[in-house]
Amino acid sequence: MHEANPSPSSRRHSALFALITVFLDAMGIGLIMPVMPDLLQHLTHSSLSNAAIYGGYLSFVYAAMQFLMGPTLGNLSDRFGRRPVMLVSLAFMGINYLIMGFAGSLALLFIARLLSGITGATHTCALAFVADISKPEEKTRNFGLVSAGFGLGFIAGPVIGGLTAEISVVAPFFFAAGLTVLNLLYGYFIFPETLEPKNRRPFEWRRANPAGTLIQATKTPGIILFFAAFFFFHLATQIYPTVFPFFTREVFGWSSLQTGISLGIYGFFYALVQVFLIRMMLNWFQEKTVAFIGISIEALGMLAFLFITKGWVLMAGLPIIAIGGVGMAALQGLVSNRVPANAQGELQGGISSIMSLTAILSPLIMTHTFSFFSEQGTSHYFPAGTFGVAGLIALITLWPLQRAIASTSPRSNAKTDH
Repeated sequence: MHEANPSPSSRRHSALFALITVFLDAMGIGLIMPVMPDLLQHLTHSSLSNAAIYGGYLSFVYAAMQFLMGPTLGNLSDRFGRRPVMLVSLAFMGINYLIMGFAGSLALLFIARLLSGITGATHTCALAFVADISKPEEKTRNFGLVSAGFGLGFIAGPVIGGLTAEISVVAPFFFAAGLTVLNLLYGYFIFPETLEPKNRRPFEWRRANPAGTLIQATKTPGIILFFAAFFFFHLATQIYPTVFPFFTREVFGWSSLQTGISLGIYGFFYALVQVFLIRMMLNWFQEKTVAFIGISIEALGMLAFLFITKGWVLMAGLPIIAIGGVGMAALQGLVSNRVPANAQGELQGGISSIMSLTAILSPLIMTHTFSFFSEQGTSHYFPAGTFGVAGLIALITLWPLQRAIASTSPRSNAKTDH
């Protein structure tokens, strides 16, 4: 049932499990996003702008652990397979949600995020699954499907989070814990291994850390430039989970439910983009062009926040902003096709570390910037200013990406490195 060289049916289960896992991962994030402002204000007895800073610190702790542990978990999956790493990560994700649900203090929230960051390999492993079972020409499309799962999670998560928050501010955490346990059971009894024995390699500590991953990446020309593109792009897009709920509360006075509905609308169109639009765009344009289009739309969408003064205008613009989601899927496809088959887990671990590094820096930058711009009674009051900063950072992504594409070429993933 858990063979290392799965049949077509098992590969379908692998793809389905990856999709469900990313869906639940996104839904878990979406569940808690609408309630974090209320929960943090309740636990800290502080203003909204100060609560946003505490939210940034929570994101910092989670991301710091992912930055340190992402390469280790990615390398472990290259050695022992995707299945055991994924199942352990799901178990700890469920424990994290339970701790957050029972948390009666800010300290327990930090402990929960620390724990989930250490074992937070679900997204990394899901992308490695896709790399294992995809042909080179299929990768961007399949990465898009995984991203669609993320988008679907953002449809369900924020809406359910907003609704369950009407029962209790901690109810969304228990709901997320239950769904994670269900996915863990599905994975344990049905999910097959996707990494073939011939594509496994010994675990080496010198490669299983952020510095080692970056050193290893320098052996493949241009990969460092791709990592730089991921860094700037994710540094900018982190503004949504860290600042968006606080922004909509401050500017439009939205409730948790209204914020949840807005994120659900975004998630719906994001999923449509990943399932349908990206396939059409790949028929019209080269993969690199799709990446440039997606990143540019993402940047312009952030800059548009500078001019939005009505909540309904933001709601109407969310479907357009969602088109920027093709950028990340195209980036994943471009770099995955430049790395050998036995290093896909290491690649995803490296990308996870880069993205976690931005998740360390971005919440601190964005929440402090938001706090500065949202301070009442000052001459610099302009909460949307944070999105202007993020938009400019997103535009910087285009420079290393162009250089990375110019200095590299796709390779056959039938070859492996030792």
